[in-house]
Amino acid sequence: MAPTQDALYAEIDLELSWSERDLPERERTKHVHRLHPYLGKFIPQLVEALLGRYVSTGGRVLDPFAGSGTTLVQSLESGYDAAGVDIAAFNCLLMGVKTQRYDLFALETEIRDVVRRVEAFDGTGPKPTGYAAEWFAPRAGAELLEFRELIGEYDHSDVLQVVLARAARSARLTPHFDLDFPRLPQIEPYWCHKHKRICRPVEKAEHFLRRYAVDTLARIKEFSRVRTRENQAQVLHGDAREISYHGHFDGVVTSPPYPGLIDYHEQHRYAYELLGLDDLRADELGAAARGTSVAAIASYVEGIASVLALAKGSLRTRSPVVIVVHDRRDLYPEILDRAGLRLEERVRRHVNRRTGRRAGEFFEDILVAR
Repeated sequence: MAPTQDALYAEIDLELSWSERDLPERERTKHVHRLHPYLGKFIPQLVEALLGRYVSTGGRVLDPFAGSGTTLVQSLESGYDAAGVDIAAFNCLLMGVKTQRYDLFALETEIRDVVRRVEAFDGTGPKPTGYAAEWFAPRAGAELLEFRELIGEYDHSDVLQVVLARAARSARLTPHFDLDFPRLPQIEPYWCHKHKRICRPVEKAEHFLRRYAVDTLARIKEFSRVRTRENQAQVLHGDAREISYHGHFDGVVTSPPYPGLIDYHEQHRYAYELLGLDDLRADELGAAARGTSVAAIASYVEGIASVLALAKGSLRTRSPVVIVVHDRRDLYPEILDRAGLRLEERVRRHVNRRTGRRAGEFFEDILVAR
């Protein structure tokens, strides 16, 4: 017999759980958290609550599995310094764009200029080849490549790279309801489960480039109004098992990857292809034995433990290690033990639409160790 709602809610921390009504998607993706879609991130409202509950006010926070930078961005909004590590080049580009400070007048001047040039595109230019020819309609591919050529002319080229990646994600030859991991290009009209009608493959990218350039500027401006003036974030591109940390931290707040669930390089393949980013997926945790086999799980346990052990060496005495994870295989008691950490608290929370179209209830644990 399934547990009653009262029984379910008696086991979770209601202060760390939100309903869709209480915390709609537009608030979970406030300001720069929506500069680019990203699977697997945990919500900033959860990071805010965890910082306030477990980390000394005004301290320095580390996220060794930084992903899209949720911990870093929320730390800057909540009055903490922060550092984040990730092995994926696109993740580090995204984090850097989200957390750096801007001369907003100069940024707006460049955005307005690039939008003007986008609107003047005539569709001619470099002919798409390889990945661009396979995954984009001819006009869309040409517009994306022409935009890529413009990027180097601007001081804020990193911001424009994110705009290009976001537009490329939307402009691919893929059904509207399957933007995350499309398997094959969609070249014919199709029944769209998202719009409940027949849709056609995207033929142009210009409107996406224009829309996302303007939206990016608005989101950076919005974040500049709420972030603290004095706090800074550091983005470290590398393997968190062997990264060099400088200085000490007052806590770790992180959400590690799950074994065999998401290939974060494949998720953003369009960005790696168009931007020429280094693809280091072979060095990812568990890459030597992907999936959920016994060998893959053992590799995952060893890797996560190594990351946490290294991070522990840069923590001040009694600083917390706060891990948000759906530990359905009960791997973290062993991981924490290998890392030399002692579990002090385990809190369960209800997850609010964590990964898009998801049926049924979903819960995750918050592990607090020292």
